Amino acid sequence: MSNSSNSSSKALVELIAAQAVMQWRQWAQTQAIATAVPIFEVDWFLQGVTDLTALELRLGIGRPVRSAHSLDKLVALWEKRTQEALPVQYLVGKASWRDFELIVTPAVLIPRPETEYLIDLVHSLPADLQQGPWVDLGTGSGAIALGLADCFPEAIIHAVDQSEAALGVARHNAAAYGFQEKIQFYQGSWWKPLGHLRGRVSGMISNPPYIPSGMLPDLQPEVYRHEPHSALDGGTDGLDDIRVLVNEAPQYLVSGGIWLIEMMLGQGERVAQLLADNGQYENIRVINDFAGGDRYVWAQRK
Repeated sequence: MSNSSNSSSKALVELIAAQAVMQWRQWAQTQAIATAVPIFEVDWFLQGVTDLTALELRLGIGRPVRSAHSLDKLVALWEKRTQEALPVQYLVGKASWRDFELIVTPAVLIPRPETEYLIDLVHSLPADLQQGPWVDLGTGSGAIALGLADCFPEAIIHAVDQSEAALGVARHNAAAYGFQEKIQFYQGSWWKPLGHLRGRVSGMISNPPYIPSGMLPDLQPEVYRHEPHSALDGGTDGLDDIRVLVNEAPQYLVSGGIWLIEMMLGQGERVAQLLADNGQYENIRVINDFAGGDRYVWAQRK
C-alpha cells in the first residue's frame, strides 16, 4: 500500500545543522519533563517534521537535517505542545492508524488505537456481507472508512459526517491511498443522507460521541481544549447519538446486517439494553478491549 502522507512528501525546505537539532531535542525533552508531556513525543514530532529516522535519533545525527520548519518555528510549535496542550498529531498534521498515516487537523478527532479493533471484529465475515454496502457514520478523518475499504475490496463504503471540514480531511486521506472511487462521502446527520440505501446495508460501524456532557471538562486538556466537542459530546448520559443509531439502523440494514460501535467504558450494559428493547436486533454482544473494558457493542439485524 502506498503511503503518500509521510514526512518524505512534506515540503522540507529548511536545512538545519545536526548539532543545532540535537540541542533543540535536548531542550524539548527538558520542556516535556517539566510539563508532564511524554518524552517520546519529542522524537515523534521530529520524525513528523524532518527527514530524521528513528534509528538516527537513537544512534546520533551525523548530517544536516531537512526540516519543514526553521529552528525558531520548531521552538514555537513545541511550546504550543507544552504550554497549550496542543496534541502532537495536530502539530505534525498526521496520525498513524492501522496501516495508514492519516492527515489530521483540529476539525477531526485524532484516531485512537482502540478504534482499530472495530475493523478486526468484522474482518472475517461471510462473503455476502463483505460485499457491502457498508457505512461509516461520523467518519471524521475517514479512518474507519479507509479500514473498511482495505478490509473489503468488493464493497463500496458510504461515509457520513456533519462537518464539511472533517469531510475535506477524510476525502484527502481516501485519495492518498487510492480509495476515492471506493468511498463515497456525504455531509449530514447520521443516516439522513443515505435514504437510497434503505434495506441494503450489510454493516454499520460508528465511533459516535459518547462522553456525557458534564464529563467533558474532566477530559485530558489535549482532548477538551483542542479536539472537536461535536465529536465527543453525547448528551446528558452520553447516549443521545447512540440512541439514534439504534433506532434508525433497522430501516437500512439487511437481515443479518452488522451494527457495531465503539463507546465509553461502562456503557456496554445500557447500550445492549437499548438494542434489546428495540426488538429488531439479535446476537447482541458487549465486547471488551484488550485492557478488559467494555468498549464495543455488536448486534445483527433480525
